[in-house]
Amino acid sequence: MKNLLTLLTVFLCVTAFNAQQTEVPSMKYEDLEKRIQKENDKLLVVNFWATTCAPCVKELPDFMEINHKLKDNPKFKMILVSLDRLVDKERVIKFIKNKNLTAEVILLDDIKRMNTWIPRFEKNWDGNIPVTIFYKNGQKVHFNDGEMSKEDLEKTINDNLQ
Repeated sequence: MKNLLTLLTVFLCVTAFNAQQTEVPSMKYEDLEKRIQKENDKLLVVNFWATTCAPCVKELPDFMEINHKLKDNPKFKMILVSLDRLVDKERVIKFIKNKNLTAEVILLDDIKRMNTWIPRFEKNWDGNIPVTIFYKNGQKVHFNDGEMSKEDLEKTINDNLQ
């Protein structure tokens, strides 16, 4: 019986460690803005990406490695904002599973209004992805346009987590 309990505990820990989303919420810009403000007590890393963007896909393993390292830090949160089309939601869910994405993923269903919400996130954002925006205590502290190296990601997080 003791061995069975130990085995069950190990299974639950491994399952929790590899927890992935099986559903991806879709939202408009205003809802995403509220979601970001809700995390005002953390360093929040918000990465805008798409499954069809090669530089986005290339940088995601580094993001997931760092997300895993900091998963127990209550002052850290990562959100991946997919800019895939709403009709491609199943592809996004499959991508999450295949790429072992463990950060929270949101599908931004607001492409038609991108000229409205992009400058509200960052006036220097030209609309290309990937883009990563860092918020600390609800305030934007860093904007990275383009693919982000693991070293730059770690440095930006470490500089702002203190």
